[in-house]
Amino acid sequence: MRRYGPEEQVAARVELSGPEKRLATRHAGIDIHGDGSTEPYVGRVRRQVLELGPDGDAVAAIIDS
Repeated sequence: MRRYGPEEQVAARVELSGPEKRLATRHAGIDIHGDGSTEPYVGRVRRQVLELGPDGDAVAAIIDS
């Protein structure tokens, strides 16, 4: 059995898609881990983790991608 630390557990996830209302072509989101750290990503099935933006801003990382 494997144990996961708070930094490995996703406590919440925010997902965005668009600009189309159905069958969106762009997907992005932010995972919030149990220790409070954030991890921005793009993609839906094959997620590509992004580098945090200036001052550790996850939203800026998604906007800049």
